[in-house]
Amino acid sequence: MSFFHILLVAIIQGITEFLPVSSSGHLILLPNLTGFADQGQAIDVAVHIGTLGAVVLFFWSDVRSALVGLPRLLTGKIDTPGSKLAFLLIMATIPVILFGITLKLTGLDDAMRSMAVIGWTMLGFGILLWWMDQRGPSEKTAAGWNLRDALIMGVWQAIALIPGTSRSGITITGARHLGYERSDAARLSMLMSIPTIIASGVLLGAEVAGNADMQTARDGAIAAVFAFFAALLALKFMMQLLRSVSFTPYVIYRVALGIILLAIAYS
Repeated sequence: MSFFHILLVAIIQGITEFLPVSSSGHLILLPNLTGFADQGQAIDVAVHIGTLGAVVLFFWSDVRSALVGLPRLLTGKIDTPGSKLAFLLIMATIPVILFGITLKLTGLDDAMRSMAVIGWTMLGFGILLWWMDQRGPSEKTAAGWNLRDALIMGVWQAIALIPGTSRSGITITGARHLGYERSDAARLSMLMSIPTIIASGVLLGAEVAGNADMQTARDGAIAAVFAFFAALLALKFMMQLLRSVSFTPYVIYRVALGIILLAIAYS
């Protein structure tokens, strides 16, 4: 891979991983729109590691709390904020793991990687995000997150395995529907991404570990670094923007891109 190609993949992944616009959809579209070869799973793992580092750093106080609470959780005790958070994050990850395994075993994950599918999911789930954001109440905070809501948001997150849906977008949609205010909906969505990215990275990493070489490792390291900084900037931008505006700007982008992709797909 050329340096420009690595840079492009890393920046796209970093920016779109946490914004509600679908990172996987953009990365699938990249070779279709530019003529570049698919970046491959090794680079996918690397950029996910980069974005994982960014979200862990940005929400370090919450991550640290969950890590401190994890030993108590392993002893069966959920009696501290940290152990509760760790428990809820694990429970919220179970649906996406089960659905991901199902898609992998049936081969449906590859069948859905088309421009038409991405166009429809960009458009449809973008409109759904706007609807839930505008009509959803804002009566809950992240401190009141409970098992029922974690499992419901986990099911929403599983839908994001359909390309173009957006993991952050669909979990924010689910959180707004449940009544969480905007910034806390985004915060819970970002925290839910951590175990999900880890699970995805382990799965993909196991597949590419045997074929890794020095060139792949170098390319991966470059991709991870640029993805880290791009994701960190995107997180800061979104969380600051939510103090004054809704998710409507992202919805407008999704709808416009979805319409363009559908026009190309059916032309």
